[in-house]
Amino acid sequence: MTENVSRNELNLTNQLCFAIYDSNRLFNKFYQQALKPFELTYPQYIVLLSLWETDRQSLKDLSEELSLKSNTLTPLLKRLEDHGWVIRKRPTSDKRQLEICLTDKANEKKDTVLQAIETCIGEQLDSNMQSYQQALNTVLKINQGLKELVNE
Repeated sequence: MTENVSRNELNLTNQLCFAIYDSNRLFNKFYQQALKPFELTYPQYIVLLSLWETDRQSLKDLSEELSLKSNTLTPLLKRLEDHGWVIRKRPTSDKRQLEICLTDKANEKKDTVLQAIETCIGEQLDSNMQSYQQALNTVLKINQGLKELVNE
C-alpha cells in the first residue's frame, strides 16, 4: 500500500466501482418494476429505445450500438418478437443479414412506455435536468476512459 492512500480510502463504500455496481443493480430493479406492466425487461427496453430512434436495424448494428453480442441479443429479440414488439426478417438483397423492425404495437405503445419511465424516474429520483445531465456526462467520461483501458 502506498503512503498516500489510507485504509479508509480503500473501504468498499469509498470505491467508485462499487458505487457504480450498486447503481447498476438498483437501476435494474427500478426498470424491472417500471416495465412490469408492459411485460418488458430492461434489455428488451434498450432494444426498443434503439429501434424507436432508428427502425429497421441490422442485427450487427443493433449489437454494436447496445454492446451486446449477437448470441445474447438473438434470444432477447426472439422474445420481443413472440410478444409482438418486433419483427425479425432477412432482406431479399442479402439473406445472410437479419433486419429488426418495430411492429405497429411497438410504435403505438412507445409514448405510453416512455411516459411510464419518465413518471417513475421523476417521482423516485426527484432530480432536476441539470443534475441528471451532469451525472450522465460524468458516467460517459468514466465509460470512455474504461473502454480505452480495456481496449474495447
